[in-house]
Amino acid sequence: MVTFDGSPLQIEGIVAIALNKDDMQLSANTEFRARIDKGTEFLDRLLIEDGAIYGVTTGYGDSCTVNIPPDLVGELPKHLYTFHGCGMGAYLSPEMTRAVLATRLASLCRGYSGVSYALLEQLTLLLQHDILPLIPEEGSVGASGDLTPLSYVAAVLCGERKVLYQGEIKETHEVFKTLAIKALVLRPKEGLAIMNGTAVMTGLACMAYKRADYLAKLATRLTAITTLATDGNAHHFDDILFQVKPHPGLQKVSSWLRQDLPVGESPRNPKRLQDRYSLRCAPHVIGVMEDTAPWARQLIENELNSANDNPIIDGEGEHVLHGGHFYGGHIALVMDTLKNIIANTADLLDRQIALMVDTKFNHGLPANLSGAEGSRSVINHGFKAVQIGSSAWTAEALKQTMPASVFSRSTECHNQDKVSMGTIAARDCLRVLQLTEQVASAALLCACQGLELRIRQKELSFETLTPDILSMFKSVRDISPFLNEDRALDIELHAIVKAIQDQIWVLYPETGDA
Repeated sequence: MVTFDGSPLQIEGIVAIALNKDDMQLSANTEFRARIDKGTEFLDRLLIEDGAIYGVTTGYGDSCTVNIPPDLVGELPKHLYTFHGCGMGAYLSPEMTRAVLATRLASLCRGYSGVSYALLEQLTLLLQHDILPLIPEEGSVGASGDLTPLSYVAAVLCGERKVLYQGEIKETHEVFKTLAIKALVLRPKEGLAIMNGTAVMTGLACMAYKRADYLAKLATRLTAITTLATDGNAHHFDDILFQVKPHPGLQKVSSWLRQDLPVGESPRNPKRLQDRYSLRCAPHVIGVMEDTAPWARQLIENELNSANDNPIIDGEGEHVLHGGHFYGGHIALVMDTLKNIIANTADLLDRQIALMVDTKFNHGLPANLSGAEGSRSVINHGFKAVQIGSSAWTAEALKQTMPASVFSRSTECHNQDKVSMGTIAARDCLRVLQLTEQVASAALLCACQGLELRIRQKELSFETLTPDILSMFKSVRDISPFLNEDRALDIELHAIVKAIQDQIWVLYPETGDA
């Protein structure tokens, strides 16, 4: 159970809600409620006293110089989410949408946004009943926050637009009627509080982080299996060797490889003293991800646990603070950085596949890892096309590494004249992850095929494999049998990608110091 009470949350809590693995609740604690209520009470007093508050008694953005007559102040929030209803592109997935809702709720629960407890309850109902606003992916420049995509959340809270409910797209008001949920009427400032923040980019960043974290471990396990399949040299991962280059992530990856590949008395392949870089330098590639992860987590979780709308309402100290906390620069940097590292991992795995399928480099395996024998071998092509596909996915992933954060645009009458592009960076990162997971699925099928070929050639045996590698091999074989005759592999590749994204394999559970 994840409780929203204004206390700090971790990435794992948001991801668990996004994947429907954990329930959530809004705290009913009287002190928490009182802190939330202080913000709205303070705003109410300011309105009576004719205080000038951006987005409450003024227009939005460049229109901040336009004063709103008191009798129209109540209509302003509806106009904000209405005119921002111009999103385009595909809709966020259900998992992403849950992450966005949970992320926005976490920020509002900090108590500095001037929203009512009733609004927090309405957001909670969306999550608890799995009423998911249809949020278009495109339209945010990442400052003044994720305005356009979050307008779809605001509209749904008020009973408008469409939602995904029980697997069907429905009108929000119809779902609310079925569940006896009353549409919210937004108070002054509540439209801004929902929309003027970094919830979309941060929710997506939480999802990306967890997938990237798993991918690093998977790439390590794949390197171990590929080393076995290509008759490689486990001494490249020697403990003494890695003590002299003290990057903690690098050392961690090498320690994982030693778990999978116990170093013997001598190299398995005495004909080649050093393996090619995609094997020998794998800890150095994957280790960058491991060493980046603590920094990435810190920035993502700081943003997750921040008040990031404008203005900030300090109900305790009775201040209205106009600033720019909606700027998503930290998330933009993390996502641009991670997509670079992830694409490099795709390139590493793609090069490992290239070694396995090529008789010039695979040390005695058949061409393209084909399991066909005798006269059938001349018409079978094994994993030839899979290697081509992997190369295509890798190239696309590498192409996506252009940083989005440097492409600031001046928008909204030059009021938003420096913006973060954090949401585009997050979407790019998720696309690179998808492509890299596809490369990993191909690498896993190739590595297991190569491993079984070695065993059939009696150069290895199942008894010599570590329990973890043997267990993973068997589970892959449940999805994709040994390839002894050409067959279409797309369905099996899709199944392996799903297994990767579902994180069905427990990889290196002991993650202490290397």
